[in-house]
Amino acid sequence: MNFLLQKSEIRNQKSEIIISGSKSETNRLLLLKALYPEIEIENASNSDDSEVMTSILQQSKIANLQSQVFDIHHAGTAMRFLTAFFAVQEGEEVVLTGSSRMKERPIKILVEALRKLGADISYVENEGYPPLRIKGKKIIESQVTLPADVSSQYISALLLIAPKLVNGLELTLKGEITSIPYIKMTLALLNEIGVQTSFIDNIIKIHHQSSIVNQISTVESDWSSASYWYSIVALSEVGAEISLSSYKANSLQGDSSLVDIYKNFGVKTLFNENNITLCKEKNFHLPSSIVQLNLQSSPDIAQTIAVTCLGLGINCELTGLHTLKIKETDRLQALKNELEKFGAVVIIDNDSLSLDCSSSPLERLGQTPISIATYQDHRMAMAFAPLALKTSLIIEEAAVVSKSYPNFWKDLECVGFVINPV
Repeated sequence: MNFLLQKSEIRNQKSEIIISGSKSETNRLLLLKALYPEIEIENASNSDDSEVMTSILQQSKIANLQSQVFDIHHAGTAMRFLTAFFAVQEGEEVVLTGSSRMKERPIKILVEALRKLGADISYVENEGYPPLRIKGKKIIESQVTLPADVSSQYISALLLIAPKLVNGLELTLKGEITSIPYIKMTLALLNEIGVQTSFIDNIIKIHHQSSIVNQISTVESDWSSASYWYSIVALSEVGAEISLSSYKANSLQGDSSLVDIYKNFGVKTLFNENNITLCKEKNFHLPSSIVQLNLQSSPDIAQTIAVTCLGLGINCELTGLHTLKIKETDRLQALKNELEKFGAVVIIDNDSLSLDCSSSPLERLGQTPISIATYQDHRMAMAFAPLALKTSLIIEEAAVVSKSYPNFWKDLECVGFVINPV
């Protein structure tokens, strides 16, 4: 279903929004809970991805599981984490498959690393891509090397199963490391459950841990989901305040860099006891451009930032985006396609995006709403939605937001957005 977002304004100048737990933290803890049942998770994400992880891990508890086929759908994190998980489930044999797009997303680097450790994994269709047939084994080997400039989820997948390997794991990363905050998040969660780790230079060591004490792990709310509210405040009139719960100043999530990035757009973040309040600063002078903003540690907020710049008429150069080409869609190309519908000039390469919107102010748009293709990508839908504060638009396949933020449209309506199915 497509949604028409009529040009709107923030109706409630002071609004409170509850955002569910981080998908990134939840999926890591779900896998750790499958390895260590002593863990109880609170404030878990209600995203599609986390529900897929939960469902498959619950089914995997069935005795004598043999040749079971699990459909991951679009959940890339689940595909990577569960590949590692099932590789160490002795005696189990499963096939992991997914959507047509999932079958185009490379996984060879992770599979090769697991094979070097002794895992039994084969490709069902095309070499280097899902579906995968996995026969669980006891892993004895403890040393492996991985390119550092690949998706951090490959690295985290190995780190999460590492404490259950009889000899632990020593992982050497070659080259410049991508998305360090996500690796540090994984290590911090391991530390919180009592696993000893070290990360010195490019070598990560994880010690074996057979069991842990009973404990409750509370998931911080998702900073990626907060990014759309930062964009909304940036594009709103002065005086808008939106409170989001539950967040903390010392976050494990790389996307908490929003706090500093959105200072460029006049958005101030106030940390309270268990939430944050976003405020539009008075008399703030917007820059004409933002140059060389490196998002290597937080690529998931690139779409939001680019659309914010479009809405404010700010040119930008975003770098560190090489992982966006293997996401739910090729996000760099998708952004170029959709931003250019507004008259912007967009140049992309393998690692960066340059946006020139100085000659295409939104006020010049005609009366016909521009239709935004979402490419089966939740972040395309949510990143463009805040533009409804400037102009009417249509979001195609709007239900795709359920992948990470199922209540997104309802929350927008609560603050004043006018949304109708078309």
